[in-house]
Amino acid sequence: MSEIDESPAPVGILTTQTIAMPKDTNADGDIFGGWLISQMDLSGAIAAGKIARGRVATVAIDQMSFMVPVNVGDVISVYTEIINIGRSSITVGVEVWTSTHYSEEQIKVTDGVFVFVAIDAQGRTRVIPKS
Repeated sequence: MSEIDESPAPVGILTTQTIAMPKDTNADGDIFGGWLISQMDLSGAIAAGKIARGRVATVAIDQMSFMVPVNVGDVISVYTEIINIGRSSITVGVEVWTSTHYSEEQIKVTDGVFVFVAIDAQGRTRVIPKS
């Protein structure tokens, strides 16, 4: 991940979709990169939570790169792929693709590697259950 990817299709499974809204922009009308990272973090947590069978917390974000801007009204599709499962951590590859709601053509916006740790009800690290 993180290199410019010329592949025509997303990697992983579609985890979430949303629409970029005017409230998600900066003063110049551009969608905030932080908003996109938030969408990626949510999707990564969904994927990691399924593996951990419970709560997870983000502990690292690695290798982010933004390739194209996102416009208000674009449909944002976030794809996730489990890269590694450790004793208590889960590494998730996350990609964001965009399209207008009038088109099925998708363009890759960004990707990154997110690391989550399984936590218990008290917020302490716990072991990931074996499948």
